Amino acid sequence: MPIPSQLRAMQGIVDAHIHMSRRKNDLLRKYAETNRLEYTPDGLLQVMEANGITRGLLLSSVSRSGTPFPCEDAVEISRLSGGRLLPVLTVAPSSKGASEAVQLAKRIDAGVRGFKVMLGYGGARASDKVFDPVFEYAESAGLPVLFHTGDTADARGNLADSHPIRLDEVANRRRDMTIVACHFGNPWIDDVAELIYKHPNVYADVSGMTVGGSKYGERYLERLADRLSGAIYYAGGADKVMFGSDYPVTHPAAAISLVKSLAIDEKDKRRILSENAKKVFDI
Repeated sequence: MPIPSQLRAMQGIVDAHIHMSRRKNDLLRKYAETNRLEYTPDGLLQVMEANGITRGLLLSSVSRSGTPFPCEDAVEISRLSGGRLLPVLTVAPSSKGASEAVQLAKRIDAGVRGFKVMLGYGGARASDKVFDPVFEYAESAGLPVLFHTGDTADARGNLADSHPIRLDEVANRRRDMTIVACHFGNPWIDDVAELIYKHPNVYADVSGMTVGGSKYGERYLERLADRLSGAIYYAGGADKVMFGSDYPVTHPAAAISLVKSLAIDEKDKRRILSENAKKVFDI
């Protein structure tokens, strides 16, 4: 899918949401095959280069059982990327998982750009006390916490846990912590629009949203662009919306095309594709 020339002319796109692992039982490999992606570190960097993406936030993928792979995977791949990839640490929903994520963040210090909580997997909710050590460290270090919201990649996922409205309680309790609702809570897009409108510390990304539609794929994407545009109108602008591909779940080119199709002005498209993520993730 070709990228419009005006997007190539921008200062560079920041992909706020990429998954990657080197393990054979990676749940997301099926998406890489569907999207004809090589799904290797070199393949990822080549796709980024081809699509004008200057930086990417790299997360560990999840196994077929729904549990996240060790964050060291993302840290090592990021280290070898020459600064193109920056790690976000995925938090397993347990006291041990939270403790390990904080300890790793402290060890690699400035390299970490945030944490990711996989709601809908592992039976944990955003407000569970098990995540408090991560939230406290994130607040003290000025790091954002990303939350998986909306549909799950596995049919065994729990939608009640991944519903974005669960973030309202956390945002009320943690007013100094930057919160990112990943995937714009799809299909609960309007609920995320309310969250980013209500809470100064809540943002959203548009990663992983171009999957779906089946034989109605084209109409689905049109409807998706309409709904996202409406959510931005409700929120009063795109100051708190960020680009993300959720590679390899969606191809970055498709995600860029989605942003381009939004019925918003060019300044807001630049905010989504680059400026907002640079600010939130200190890039």
